Amino acid sequence: MDAVLRALAVYLVLLVIFRLTGKRSLSQVTTFDFIILLIVGEATQQALLGEDFSLTHAALVIATLFLFDRGSDYLAWRFPAFQRATESVPVILVEDGRMLDAVMRKEHISTDDVLAAARETQGLERLDQIKWAVLETSGGISVVPKANAAPET
Repeated sequence: MDAVLRALAVYLVLLVIFRLTGKRSLSQVTTFDFIILLIVGEATQQALLGEDFSLTHAALVIATLFLFDRGSDYLAWRFPAFQRATESVPVILVEDGRMLDAVMRKEHISTDDVLAAARETQGLERLDQIKWAVLETSGGISVVPKANAAPET
């Protein structure tokens, strides 16, 4: 029973940490991020398994995590308030060529980030060519060009 409670506690702690770090924390992994991920993985393993490194104990922890994940998916599907609390939603960053500064500050997104996504996905080079730029739940930025915006050649 201790393994199940440990698994649930660690899952909830990691869920809260990743929700607080924002959407972009997992979208583009740098070397520093990768090192942190390895350290978090090791710390998580120690917290989950404690002193018992048996195969049975590890299988119980893994099964608990998967069941808890499926259960939270069901709760998110069944209860919109739970979904809002545990999952992110897309956020508009640019509207009709105009940056939404407060939103961009809150999400830690720079104009350069938006313009890089516009160049990479649509071939656009200026903000005034963008109808919408949206920070997706995955952490990526989607760009919708204005109808009259042709890519620079």
